[in-house]
Amino acid sequence: MERLGTGIGWRPEIADAVERMPGIDWVEAVAENLCPGHLPESLRRLRERGVTVVPHGVSLGLGGADRPDAGRLLALAERAEALGSPLVTEHIAFVRAGGPLTASPRLEAGHLLPVPRTRDALDVLCENIRIAQDALPVPLAVENIAALISWPGEEMTEGQFLYDLADRTGVRLLIDVANLHTNHVNRGEDPAEALAELPLEALAYVHVAGGFERDGVWHDSHAHPVPRPVLDILTDLASRISPPGVLLERDENFPEPRELERELGSIREAVEKGGGARADGAWRAAAPVEPSSVSTDPARQRLALDQTALLSALVAGTPVPEGFDRVRLGVQARALAGKRADVVAKVAPELPVILGAGYRPAFLAYAQGAPMTDGYRRDALSFAERLLLGGELADARVRRELREWWLERSGPTPRSRRPAVRLARATRRVLLRH
Repeated sequence: MERLGTGIGWRPEIADAVERMPGIDWVEAVAENLCPGHLPESLRRLRERGVTVVPHGVSLGLGGADRPDAGRLLALAERAEALGSPLVTEHIAFVRAGGPLTASPRLEAGHLLPVPRTRDALDVLCENIRIAQDALPVPLAVENIAALISWPGEEMTEGQFLYDLADRTGVRLLIDVANLHTNHVNRGEDPAEALAELPLEALAYVHVAGGFERDGVWHDSHAHPVPRPVLDILTDLASRISPPGVLLERDENFPEPRELERELGSIREAVEKGGGARADGAWRAAAPVEPSSVSTDPARQRLALDQTALLSALVAGTPVPEGFDRVRLGVQARALAGKRADVVAKVAPELPVILGAGYRPAFLAYAQGAPMTDGYRRDALSFAERLLLGGELADARVRRELREWWLERSGPTPRSRRPAVRLARATRRVLLRH
């Protein structure tokens, strides 16, 4: 496995600071935010300097009941090739449910949700990862995620689940020590026990991030400083094996560059502290087991029904499935709606400007009865359309500006300035008003 060193998550908001930051050996960029033919100049310059760039996917849904989408796999492969990356990474999570397997509408979570640690889920995940590995030009590593909720009837610990996954597929692991801390607070899982069970010889690299605790629940925000307990888990991991790479994640609420540099220094110190107590063994990659010839279709059907019931309860207000903690599901549902409002505000920044302080309460009210089914851009248009048709906008200026915004974006092509087209556009306005 290639030694990556110390890195930071590349984000457009801190691109200039990352370029100037000393001691950055590599960066990781969200794959879905990159266009292979139009890479950001900052990433191009980093590549020219010899800085490794790893694409990090968030939308494959490898833990979902469906087989991975060929288009999403192709897009991830194109980004890896455009960046000359030594590997690509994704998550052990599901992000959508419903559809043909359940004969129900497709639902999007807009977030990474945990898979149940069951034999059915493991069988499906292993096959999905093999499909992804065959489609990608470089090795794949998958990340453990943070979770607010636990599935009832789980058959394995996280360490056992990941060990079997790596053993059966040969996939590498991206271990997020902040997520181990999150699961310790939220689900009572001991990080030391998880590390002891993991196949650390399959480790690709490590994520480190911050969060915050509220009402006994840890929120993996990626918007706060890295806390001491997370650094302690990193030290524990480094005492067991020398991590090929360690990366600081920060997605918003970015501090001054000096503060990020201090956090990177704390991360290096935590790794060095662990290294002083380590006796490294020989490095070896996990060897995959030959795939079973038994069909996973029955397991996919069962998993699809379970995941659809859970996601529907979280985003569509259907009854909570038996065995789940209702309070925790309520916390997760509110967190999903809040994140959805935040992302729509980034995708369509004009909406908070037009609606002002009324944007967030209006969006949360809309989200309660309108699950996301087709991504955030479609979600923004549907939200605006609902407001315009609902007659809830008393302010004429707001109504006019929102109508203009919606008309500008709802058609298949940009709005024309020609007189005939302008007349048709005006007619649409009248019809919409009625």
